[in-house]
Amino acid sequence: MVETETESLKQSLARLHAELTHAPRLDELSRQMLRTALADIERLLHEPGVLPTVDAAPRRLESLAVGFEADHPALAASLRQFIDLLGRAGV
Repeated sequence: MVETETESLKQSLARLHAELTHAPRLDELSRQMLRTALADIERLLHEPGVLPTVDAAPRRLESLAVGFEADHPALAASLRQFIDLLGRAGV
């Protein structure tokens, strides 16, 4: 992964964590699933090649984005942008 892609992903990940913190109506199960997927990706960014199950993280994020569309459109849009960044970075 190119250094600028890694930095972009880290910045986007930080924004998603901030949005997650400010989404008070998010149910606990969705919040936990999102935290797990983001933690997987965070580990991948810090330890490339270490986490074999991280391949599923973008799919989990997309499923969450679909579920958030009605009640949390900003969070859904941010998730989709992050998923696009992951794709461009080859994750």
